[in-house]
Amino acid sequence: MGPRKEHRNKETCTASLNAVKDALYVLNGKWKLPLIISLQEGPQRFNEIQKSLGEITPKILSKELKDLELNEFVIRKVFSTTPVTVTYELTPYSESLERVIDELRDWGLKHRERLVKNRRTEAAVAEMSTSL
Repeated sequence: MGPRKEHRNKETCTASLNAVKDALYVLNGKWKLPLIISLQEGPQRFNEIQKSLGEITPKILSKELKDLELNEFVIRKVFSTTPVTVTYELTPYSESLERVIDELRDWGLKHRERLVKNRRTEAAVAEMSTSL
């Protein structure tokens, strides 16, 4: 994928910038997309989500779930059991992120591969220069 050839004027650049800002505003932080990916397995309780994400604190998880609920990616369901059961699940709207997540995953895999390859190359060059 190379640079786009189309000419961009100030209006299209501004519109593009605003659209990206809007997307990043909704999906900002290191937890929102992993949270969505975690919920792709199906409805989960708070503690299950926290375990699947690992290092997230309950306070941050609660905030992220509320943000995702406000932006219509997650629905919170309360069941009147004793004790009360609360689950979180993805809304149909969350499927609109599928391509974004796929592209980010693919790019992330390629990026990691590139870094590992370059580190190996740098290590080999460093090893060769020390033996000279």
